[in-house]
Amino acid sequence: MYEELIPRYDSLVAEYKEIVADGFSKSDFMEYNEILFSAHSCAIEGNSFSVDETRTLKEKGLGMIPHGKTLFEAFEILDHFQAYEYLLNNLDKPLTEKLLKETHRLLTEHTLEYKTRNDEVPSKPGEYTTVDMCAGDTIFGEHEKLIRQVPRLLESTQSAIDSGEVHPMVIAAKFHGFYEYLHPFRDGNGRLGRLMSNFILLKMGQPLLIIPNSHREEYIAALKYIKKERTDEFLIDFFFKTSINRLQHEISEKKNLTDNFIDGFRFVSESKK
Repeated sequence: MYEELIPRYDSLVAEYKEIVADGFSKSDFMEYNEILFSAHSCAIEGNSFSVDETRTLKEKGLGMIPHGKTLFEAFEILDHFQAYEYLLNNLDKPLTEKLLKETHRLLTEHTLEYKTRNDEVPSKPGEYTTVDMCAGDTIFGEHEKLIRQVPRLLESTQSAIDSGEVHPMVIAAKFHGFYEYLHPFRDGNGRLGRLMSNFILLKMGQPLLIIPNSHREEYIAALKYIKKERTDEFLIDFFFKTSINRLQHEISEKKNLTDNFIDGFRFVSESKK
């Protein structure tokens, strides 16, 4: 199903790097992606910050929380920033439990203990769950057995990365599907899974995969197919199509804004003659 998308994706990645990514300074492009990714990934989990509000938070910090937004939501976004930046600064590191736990600690540093303050079992950032988990209409397996599979998932994923024999997007999607059903932490598994999938893509020289909040239902459905149909092909297909749509949109936007501005400037110039 997804195999036919690979040539199109690879072609678009090359075009995207030439037309869009390579024209930015490295720091500006990193911040652009950080804001967009953080806003959408947190929104999938219920955060109400828009992309523009996320940008304001990035630029102004807690001194400029948009009207109607909670301090909790602001901290959730800020923690996502620091987890993303941590991974970006450690792209040379292999996938390990240490990396996973430290990313989770940063991702939930200011929210987890508040969110689980009334739980019978205390939860701390960077530590695995000590109780069985559920999310939405899904009840996950016995947490101790699932957590024991985390090192195996990380090792097998790193081996696939090192081999260079599997397409980066396939590795990222397969990792994501397995990880979400292991669900090893008390909170933040969705955001962490998307962070780690993008860590894989960035390690392998690919653009960031940003799942728009507007595609949340399709994304959740693709994850559920793993349990329902015993296949991750739907999730891999979703990853490819989502990335292709983003690459096409940003390439088109860059070309259109450039051409339209030049044409508009020409019209203004000619009207003055």
